Amino acid sequence: MDVFISALLPFAVVVIMFSLGLGLTPSDFQRIAERPRAFWIGALNQIVLLPVIGYTIIRIFGFTGETAVGIMILAACPGGAASNIVTKLANWDVALSVTLTATFSLTCVMTIPVVLDFAVTQFMGSTAPEIDIASTAVTAFLLTALPITLGVGLRAAAPTATNAIAPALAKMAVVLFVAVIVGAISSNWQVVTDNFARLGLGLFALVAALSIIGFTLSRLLGASDREAKTIAIETGVQNGALALAIAGLLVANGPAFNAYAIPAALYSVVWLGIALPAFLLLARHR
Repeated sequence: MDVFISALLPFAVVVIMFSLGLGLTPSDFQRIAERPRAFWIGALNQIVLLPVIGYTIIRIFGFTGETAVGIMILAACPGGAASNIVTKLANWDVALSVTLTATFSLTCVMTIPVVLDFAVTQFMGSTAPEIDIASTAVTAFLLTALPITLGVGLRAAAPTATNAIAPALAKMAVVLFVAVIVGAISSNWQVVTDNFARLGLGLFALVAALSIIGFTLSRLLGASDREAKTIAIETGVQNGALALAIAGLLVANGPAFNAYAIPAALYSVVWLGIALPAFLLLARHR
């Protein structure tokens, strides 16, 4: 099953990112200039707030070693298509959500290696694995920026064909995401159950803190209610599949599901089981 996960996981992430790119046009990025306040508030939340709150949760709950590194990896991975889906279901600001997701999926090529290097040094000390920053950046590029760029390019070159295949590919991306998470959890069920009591509350606190603080800070900085809710989703929803893929790189020739990957797998359980229903309930009573 680990072989299945290691083979499917990178493919799933690439399909998810490529599907995201197929839905983008140059006008999506032009919104940065048209709505700079909302975008930069989202950037503040994604680039600064996420790692700061992740670090704070780690300290509050006393997480150490690989667990702490895994949580920081999670904090460095932007929301992906899941945040766009939730925003659309909630009828919030889909255009802003797509713009933020696309931008930070591209820039995570630079932010993930920096956060990863800080995390292993801070939480593992002399036992820290040697991190190849260049290799990590290249991997992040191949998993995120390249497929998004190819998707954007294909849409620009063949819009009619793209419109025909995009809906099916988007559904495929969702199925692959679920398959990866379910496969990782089911094939390592004992590890997951052994760690859920230890990590579950901390990961729930992470989702809650990111969402609540993300919304509150956005409102304080002048975002509208609808924009603030969208930014809160972007801040509170992380790309668990990408986090699993990055975590799998940290053990040379090791299993795809290692100690660094446990927070990402459990986060997906917490998010799908608790946070997603809460977001949809909030949208229903907006």
